[in-house]
Amino acid sequence: MQHIIDRFISYVTVDTESDPNSTTTPSTAKQWDLANKLVDELKQIGMQDVTIDDKSYIMATLPSNVEHEVPTVGFVAHFDTTPDFTGANVKPQIVENYDGKDIVLNAAENIILSPSYFKDLLQYKGQTLITTDGTTLLGADDKAGITEIVTAMEFLINNPEIKHGKIRVGFTPDEEIGRGAHHFDVEKFGAEWAYTMDGSQIGELEYENFNAAGAKITFKGKSVHPGYAKGKMINSMIIANDFINALPEDETPQETKGYEGFYHVHHLKGSIEETVLELIIRDHSKKKFEKRKEKIEKITAKINKKFAKQFGEDIVIAEINDQYYNMKEKVVPVKHIVDIAEKAMKEVNIKPLIKPIRGGTDGCQLSYMGLPCPNIFAGGHNFHGKYEYVPVESMQKAVEVIVKIAELTAQPNYSLPIPKSKKK
Repeated sequence: MQHIIDRFISYVTVDTESDPNSTTTPSTAKQWDLANKLVDELKQIGMQDVTIDDKSYIMATLPSNVEHEVPTVGFVAHFDTTPDFTGANVKPQIVENYDGKDIVLNAAENIILSPSYFKDLLQYKGQTLITTDGTTLLGADDKAGITEIVTAMEFLINNPEIKHGKIRVGFTPDEEIGRGAHHFDVEKFGAEWAYTMDGSQIGELEYENFNAAGAKITFKGKSVHPGYAKGKMINSMIIANDFINALPEDETPQETKGYEGFYHVHHLKGSIEETVLELIIRDHSKKKFEKRKEKIEKITAKINKKFAKQFGEDIVIAEINDQYYNMKEKVVPVKHIVDIAEKAMKEVNIKPLIKPIRGGTDGCQLSYMGLPCPNIFAGGHNFHGKYEYVPVESMQKAVEVIVKIAELTAQPNYSLPIPKSKKK
């Protein structure tokens, strides 16, 4: 257990926050700090063909130790952390034998991680938790995934009696800003399929995700002295507020679950003359996804029509860009790769939680790039904020799942769960 803790802490204490406003890859120079560290570590544990390209994409190989032909399987994780909350100066706290009560993250700021609010904590009574100190995020998203992949590869190298095929490992930058797969060389990676170790609680196994788009809405205005503004001033902030109020109030992240889609306003900055609103659009259904984008365009058109005479040109400009699509379309034709992961979990005494991702991973884009890529739990909770934590036992179990997948796919005729429809 201590080995996993030490490795994880060595990763999360390196600041790798990505930047959506940057045009470089990686988007921040500091991501190279962990990337170079990972390259050295992969070489030290005995991985082969360890490479890092000019955009910091890392790949490595664990050669097959069986004579017969078996598929090449990959495992992928990202080393950047979200810009939603600071990842600088992370100071992890270890909570051993968690007693099910409140955890004081920061006494001075009265920041409490409480099971009365975060009920998932109660699943981990008696376990060892790693938390933040209440001033930063933790970075389990996705440095827990990296920890698990590196640890699993090290275990297989140190235990050659465990048979496995060729395994490819890939670590990416900028996943948190939607660019993690943009420069991923699928052909070079050379795997028949892969798994992202980027899910949350133990047991998660996902092969469905949102269709996703981002929208930038710019509102124009006219600034006039307020004492003489009658019939002349146009306050862009008020128009932006009207736009937000025109969105369905019950279709936000905090009001939806499961397969329900949403609109999420995440940034708003303005003045009388100009206001810029940024939002994301999400839906599992492609049809509903398209209707959501149409909704944005209809609200835009309605406001423009209202102000056409007074403003003289479009007062609202909407830019909508698709980000990624539901991987289900690409994974279902090769559903056996999900069955393998499910079987692996069951064989290491984990109850699989097969459900849709209310978000996205590198695997979403990779699946459309020719590398089918379901998502497996990495163990963390409350990502992207100061209440983030990860149970060490969940990371250990993720390592076991990776090892078991390697074993199962190395069998000459690896057995899969029989679909219920085929059982007699």
